[in-house]
Amino acid sequence: MTEDSTIWASLPVPALLVDQDDHVISLNPAAEGFVNTSMRSAAGRLVWHLIDVDLATQGAFARARDSSTPLFVNDVNVTAGGREPLQCALQVAPLSGAEGQMILLVTPRELAGRMTQSHSVKSAAQSAIGMAEMLAHEIKNPLAGITGAAQLLSMNLGPEDLELTDLIVAESRRIVKLLEQVEQFGNLLTPDLKPVNIHDVLDRARRSALLGFGAHMKIIEDYDPSLPLAHGDPDQLLQVVLNLLKNASEAADPKGGTIRIHTFFEHSFSLRRADGTGQSLPLQIEIIDDGPGIPETIREEIFDPFVSGRENGTGLGLALVSKIVSDHGGWISVTSQPGRTVFRLSLPRVPRGTITEEAP
Repeated sequence: MTEDSTIWASLPVPALLVDQDDHVISLNPAAEGFVNTSMRSAAGRLVWHLIDVDLATQGAFARARDSSTPLFVNDVNVTAGGREPLQCALQVAPLSGAEGQMILLVTPRELAGRMTQSHSVKSAAQSAIGMAEMLAHEIKNPLAGITGAAQLLSMNLGPEDLELTDLIVAESRRIVKLLEQVEQFGNLLTPDLKPVNIHDVLDRARRSALLGFGAHMKIIEDYDPSLPLAHGDPDQLLQVVLNLLKNASEAADPKGGTIRIHTFFEHSFSLRRADGTGQSLPLQIEIIDDGPGIPETIREEIFDPFVSGRENGTGLGLALVSKIVSDHGGWISVTSQPGRTVFRLSLPRVPRGTITEEAP
């Protein structure tokens, strides 16, 4: 047995190798058990006949192949082997040296009603946020006192000691800012859904970014002018786009970079939920930057609280984005490699029959 085949057989999660037309080339033993089908029976079959995922994920899979970039998607409902849908994380990557071939890894988050460690970690993070919310107010009060005392002391100190009081003030303010972000994450209101011109939201976010954190960036508009109205909360959607633009700006070279905001309509894009209901999400928004990319070690958890790829990052910006998008009934995914990172938002349009609805 070759070294490669030994590694393939030893993978602890289901792994499927497919060709350029999404037909199965190989399954590892874990995948055979997951889809309840032998390798001999699965060979040549369409992978989507073995594992059933929503159309949004299938579309993202195709785009990852076209761009030859890895794809990481959390919390996807996967049906396989005659079981009830399982919530899984999917990892997709092109096979080096084999044009069009892709490796698909499926990591179940729940099996037989028991949560996996990954799900438990997420729950623990949510509990930590709740505890931080509860303590934030009490912590901010003494911090204000510490800051005030340091500022009073600085009035009678020499230049050498001033450096220490300045450090106390700066660090106290940094902690207060972190606590305010935690409070914001926990206190997010239910979205006030209404017809929204998503391009108005994007324009507001772009102008704000160029006047502040993104002043060193070039932001390009690539809009579909026929896009219909979205069904969302304009203020919360603005917050989502601002966070994504800020994330891209902070990851870029200090001398600058380019961000492209791309919108388009994809009629067939839909999402199936755990309760069996479906949601059409035809409005697509992509925030594309040419920065260094997301570190491979955190790509799978990039939307989880307290996960950050930047030094001194809080890890709450993208978690907040994910929460808002989820509250809108939408979907967010990311593909990343050095020089090209794409955050894609998929949102519902205004329900048909609404007076303000506009056809694409």
